[in-house]
Amino acid sequence: MSELKALRLVLIGDGESPHLLKWARALAPQVELWAASSRGFVPEFEALLPAARRYAMNTDPVHAGGNVALLKQLPALAEWLTRVDADWLHAHYLTSHGTLAWMARRGWRLRARIAGSAWGSDILVTPEQSWPYRWLTRKVLKACSVCTSDSQHMTARMHELGAGEVMTFPFGLEAMPKPPARKQPWLFFANRGLEPIYRPERVIDTFAAIARQQPEAQLVVANDGSLRAALEAQARALGADLAERIQFVGRLDAKRQAEQYARARWYLSLPQSDSVAVSVLEAMAHGCVPVLSDLPANHELLAEPGRGLILDPENEAAREALPGRLLALDTATAAAANRDWVARHGLFAPAVQRFLTRLKELSAP
Repeated sequence: MSELKALRLVLIGDGESPHLLKWARALAPQVELWAASSRGFVPEFEALLPAARRYAMNTDPVHAGGNVALLKQLPALAEWLTRVDADWLHAHYLTSHGTLAWMARRGWRLRARIAGSAWGSDILVTPEQSWPYRWLTRKVLKACSVCTSDSQHMTARMHELGAGEVMTFPFGLEAMPKPPARKQPWLFFANRGLEPIYRPERVIDTFAAIARQQPEAQLVVANDGSLRAALEAQARALGADLAERIQFVGRLDAKRQAEQYARARWYLSLPQSDSVAVSVLEAMAHGCVPVLSDLPANHELLAEPGRGLILDPENEAAREALPGRLLALDTATAAAANRDWVARHGLFAPAVQRFLTRLKELSAP
């Protein structure tokens, strides 16, 4: 048995999340993997781990906080973790699952160390909501022997909140897609959640500013969320000519989403808070040119000029000036540069290997 394989590691997160599933796929061949989910597990997770290594809390947590039902699961979870007797608890989303890991380790005197993976809003948004959240975030970060972050901006904020060692790498792709055969020149794709934090209404506003100057422009809006009905009404209010060029397609599986990335020339992502989003990396790997909101992590991602555009989506003048900025870009060069950047910096497996090597080093007597 290899040294890494000897590590017993418990993922603690949302077993219905494709992001946690990706971590599980990367970790399963390398360690003795177990998993605890605040909800249930997607079928792919169930195929990856036997039932004896999975623990479902079957709650319905909300990302805005107030997950009292989740905290009520702590005693049963801690008893299960006691039986597992892991070397590492790997918590994903620190203000919920990280809290469970910290409280279980402290209250039940588990020998396991904690590795915490920040996902974005758990560091960039939640601690700013109130001092109790900020206090809790500090406690969790200080309890972690090592953390992961996907941007230098978020890493800096984690250190400000009391984190010790933080490994910084994008939550990248499992493999590079094939180069797209042909792009539709004025096709835009957006697939962030249709929730307030992602500002999908500004995606519609921005596209409308472009479409009024470019008759060929079309927008495909994937994903779903609480704002979908309002967004569809917003599109209709633009008038028939613009509304018919906006298509809402709901949630897409990986294959259909890849088809949309491959067709689209442009990718729109305009959240009010974000780190380096995997969907942006996917779009770049497919040769899309990203138009991103004015956030520190996006400036990191597009540090080299000519690979995409940064936009303040709240600024109407900036939205109206965007079509001219798009025309000025060499899209073929941008697409090639983005694919090259992802191939060099945005693949997941090498980063996971470095992470596991560090866990083994920290586990040494």
